[in-house]
Amino acid sequence: MEEKLKAYFDLKEQQRQIERDLERLRNELLRIFPEQTDSDLGEYRLKIGIQERREYRDEDLYNRFNDDALWKLMSKADPAKITGLIKLGVVKEEALQGTYEIKKVPYVQVQRL
Repeated sequence: MEEKLKAYFDLKEQQRQIERDLERLRNELLRIFPEQTDSDLGEYRLKIGIQERREYRDEDLYNRFNDDALWKLMSKADPAKITGLIKLGVVKEEALQGTYEIKKVPYVQVQRL
C-alpha cells in the first residue's frame, strides 16, 4: 500500500511541476503574441484567442433576486450555475444586467500539424 501512496504522491508532484511549466510557457507565448492569432509556425499551429467570462457580484445578484428560493439555487455567484438557470429559463438574461463584469481571458492552443 505504501508504494501506491508513494506513486500517487510522486505523480501529483509531477503534475504540479507540469502545471507550473505550462503556465510559464503560456505567459511567455502571450507576451510574445499579445494579439489574437492563428499562425502556423514550423510543425505547429498556434491559436491565441479571447474568452469572455462573467464575474458576478454577490451583493448585486442578491439585491436583484430577493426571492429566497431563487437565491438558494444560486447560493453564491457561480457562473456555471447561473448559466444553467438562464438555459432552463428560470432566470432571464436581461434581469442579470449590471450584476457582473466581463473579464477577457486569453487562451492558448497549440496543435501539431
